[in-house]
Amino acid sequence: MSSGRESVHVGRDGWLFLTGGTNRVMDRYRGGLRHWLLLRGWTRLIKARARRAEDLGIRCLHVIVPEKLSVYDDKTDGLRYAPGKASTRRLARRLARHPAYLDLLAPLRAARNGATPLYLRTDTHWTAQGCLLAYREIMRALGAVPPADIGGRPGTVSEQIMDLGEKLPERPRERLERFMLQRDAMRVETGPLLAAYEAQGRDREVHVGAHVVYRNPSPGADPRRLVLFGDSCAHFDPFLLTGLLAESFSEVHFIWSSSLDWPYIERVRPDILLFEIAERFLAKLPKDDFDVAVAGQRGTGGRLARLGSDGLGRAVAPQ
Repeated sequence: MSSGRESVHVGRDGWLFLTGGTNRVMDRYRGGLRHWLLLRGWTRLIKARARRAEDLGIRCLHVIVPEKLSVYDDKTDGLRYAPGKASTRRLARRLARHPAYLDLLAPLRAARNGATPLYLRTDTHWTAQGCLLAYREIMRALGAVPPADIGGRPGTVSEQIMDLGEKLPERPRERLERFMLQRDAMRVETGPLLAAYEAQGRDREVHVGAHVVYRNPSPGADPRRLVLFGDSCAHFDPFLLTGLLAESFSEVHFIWSSSLDWPYIERVRPDILLFEIAERFLAKLPKDDFDVAVAGQRGTGGRLARLGSDGLGRAVAPQ
């Protein structure tokens, strides 16, 4: 993401919107042959993944987390773009009634004027309530029943400078609410990359390659095993989508990657393969050549090992 006000649009009532960055967010709202070809590629990829998963006896589901620009276009206050051309909107049309794709744009837009915002005003991510809404849609699509108290779990509240707010000179703070979801599920496995960063107290720097496994022995948990390839809207810590799913299914594997690791999937043989990605990351079509084991070792013996002698501030998480 590029820095500076030029990548952030200041909308109505303090709402901030990402408009630049390495993924060229505004390109997700343009037409033309290049975008048409990209969405055709995603459509073919989703269908091919579903066929391969079905051959393995696995239920496959894809969800794209819409950009705030796609959901809250009424808050943009004069920004010139075409929300009707959003990639999520067009993918929903291409994959209408396909069992491997779940449209999150329609339910999020339908609920956007509720009492609780679904996205953070000064950040690119959804709020706990936005994530909870999406989780309920996912559970419905999977024929699963959420725990009765899942929306009433205790939470924490803090005032923080979020990812878009920190790009502005005034650095506005926002009230951040997070669910404390973890009760029945336990993290039983942590990949070496995440473990190494956590040992240094630098887990916030970990992105692609983070890998965790949760198990839930509760008799009320759905007995199915789920593998989730996702990003920061799911997260490895149990306060967003991964945490909600871990409290719902007997076993949940989370891998931070937009590219699938099919040998890993074939070894685990989950009942459900779930793929989650933020709309801006549709800019690049995955090759599905990810290797969980190789990614888990990246950086653990080099950059992190130097932290003890070089001091803080030199390690950079893989992107």
